[in-house]
Amino acid sequence: MSNPTLRISRYVHLIDLPNGSTVAIHAVSQTRLKLDGAVAGLLRFFGEPSRLNIAVSRMATILGAGEEAVRACIADLNERGLLTKHDPQAEAAAMAHALADGPGRDPGDILDRYRRTRMEGAHPYWAVEAPRALTDAGPIRHRTDILLLGDCDLQMEADFLRREGERRGIGLRVAASFPADTALAGERPHDAIVIGALQARHAIVAGDPEHHGGDPARVYVADVETMLLRLRVLSSAPILIDGLPEPTVQPLGFADRGPHSHRNRIRRTNLALADLAERHTDVFLIDTAAELGQAGSQALLDDGLVSFTHFGSPGWMLQRPSGERAAVHNLFPDLQPLADRVGDDPYRRETTMARAHMDALVSVLGIGRKKCVLVDLDGVLWPGVLAETGAPFAWTPEISSANSFVGLYFGIHEALLMLRRRGILLACVSKNDPETVGRLWRYGPHYPLHRLLTPDHFVCSRINWDDKAANIQSIANELGFPLDAFLFVDDSERERQRVQQALPGVDVLGADLFGLRRALLTDPRLQPVRLTKESGDRSALVKAQLERGKLRHAMSDEASFLASLCVEASTERLTQDHEAELARVAELIARTTQFNATGRTFGPGELRRIAAAPDGRVIVLRMRDRLADHGLVGAAVVLGGDILNLVQSCRVIGLGGERTLLDAVLADPGSDRQTLTGRIVPTDRNTPVRNLYAAHGFHPAGDGGWRADSPLHRSQEQMTHAG
Repeated sequence: MSNPTLRISRYVHLIDLPNGSTVAIHAVSQTRLKLDGAVAGLLRFFGEPSRLNIAVSRMATILGAGEEAVRACIADLNERGLLTKHDPQAEAAAMAHALADGPGRDPGDILDRYRRTRMEGAHPYWAVEAPRALTDAGPIRHRTDILLLGDCDLQMEADFLRREGERRGIGLRVAASFPADTALAGERPHDAIVIGALQARHAIVAGDPEHHGGDPARVYVADVETMLLRLRVLSSAPILIDGLPEPTVQPLGFADRGPHSHRNRIRRTNLALADLAERHTDVFLIDTAAELGQAGSQALLDDGLVSFTHFGSPGWMLQRPSGERAAVHNLFPDLQPLADRVGDDPYRRETTMARAHMDALVSVLGIGRKKCVLVDLDGVLWPGVLAETGAPFAWTPEISSANSFVGLYFGIHEALLMLRRRGILLACVSKNDPETVGRLWRYGPHYPLHRLLTPDHFVCSRINWDDKAANIQSIANELGFPLDAFLFVDDSERERQRVQQALPGVDVLGADLFGLRRALLTDPRLQPVRLTKESGDRSALVKAQLERGKLRHAMSDEASFLASLCVEASTERLTQDHEAELARVAELIARTTQFNATGRTFGPGELRRIAAAPDGRVIVLRMRDRLADHGLVGAAVVLGGDILNLVQSCRVIGLGGERTLLDAVLADPGSDRQTLTGRIVPTDRNTPVRNLYAAHGFHPAGDGGWRADSPLHRSQEQMTHAG
């Protein structure tokens, strides 16, 4: 929004509640939001039309809030249809047009379909919403549309998931329905789908081993797989499956033992779900048992209260409608002991799982992904100042085990090494004398060398007395990464604040060394969804790229430089059976920001369907030179006559691989296509790709598109002219 005139929608009704909050309901879409007094007052301000900037200024003064918070809240209300820029007549016309777009003649069916395509929130019986506050609508950096398919365990989480997203700068639109309602996945596109615990879980613990053929997981896993198959017909979005919580009580106590015990049946089912996820493209398992276990399962699971397999939250009993007491003659024990047992927050279960689901979504969708961790040395990788202590550590096995005080630092090293295996680059930024560090950074043979970092593990280093923010900017320029791709670790609060002030795009860690290892290992922005050979080789490949840059600088001209590299490039058209390569292509497209033509991303499942389509193609580029085998570094995704996207890793920009890839696309137009059309969607990072089509014989096609004849069509035309 620039500065439009806004007003409250003619279809919105406001209902004030006794507790001071207000419910806003959109009569047509059925969107409902619970608002606190400040947000309700802000919405009512637009009872009379007002220019946005005027409203922001006035309401910020009235509410005593910052203008950015007010502006963000107005944007949220506008996005959800409570505010509109239309006058009443124009809004009615727009609504009539939207309803007329739906198929069918029955007005009720048309309205139901309209509401389903805009569905937001959970079933009213399970809707648990905190009133929207001005502070909820902070700066939103990403918009994501999520579908939840589950019962009470998942649907009650919807608003908590939204709030957890807002805390991370992610605006979530959350729709929730029952597991049987898989058709909702086809009503509108979703970025991801979450499947909660199914009713079939009750069958897992029923009967003796012979009743389920020795496999207690069979029925449950079959039901989940049926859902997956139905969803895949309707959507290519990533799917997250909730594993089952691990029981906190055993029906038969200590005697409930063996592989078919109550608890082990659930464990076996979770293992079977993990295997199921591996057999399907773009399907992931949430380890619910681990998440609840870390937070304290007894306060989060009700199998010690009501049922062995309900797996709900004990806190829900504190929130039941009073009308449900009729089932117990309106007689019930005092709830205070239960409240004391679950703590002050009866919705800790929802908060815990919202965190887990958001972590998974951030990893799967690549939101805010980090490419490089920048590490300080003194005080982070070893205690004190190396120049003063004379060695990183003074440890020998006679002093202590490797898991005593020195284990804190060994653990940080090991965590960073694991990030390197995931494909995250490591770089060093330290105020130090480089000669001193190079001479003293040594370990004796008695050290666990496989757990410790050496200078060779870092793709580049800035060990000097310069400003660290300037050094980080220098590394960003050298690697060609945007600043928000970096995470900086330093134990000095002054240095962290300096970097945050000078480079706000860089996230920082290091205030809590005792939590640093866990933070590095669990941050979802540092977690690829799959490990590939390229991930493990990334550090070596980037080092080769940097070495190539030095060589280019030393050579007299570009032609001599390229000739000295002995570059080899090859292409291949993938089929639907190339699952590992298609997963790598999905990762490459998601990670590439510079040489990325349209910014469109694809899940492995969507790529598989395109590769299998008669007029679809996924063509990949592989490159190597005398410094490194770069592997799969480029891809073009084509459907019909349209190049949906073409990307190339920044590691090989300037080596001419894009010409080889585009020639392969033109040479394989698909069926009898005579022309191919490509598009460049400009971003603030993809300058290197802007000239791709203009430099390769494509002609402007209007509306930002570029068109070229396929070689087959060109030869046909030449034969026609010759005749």
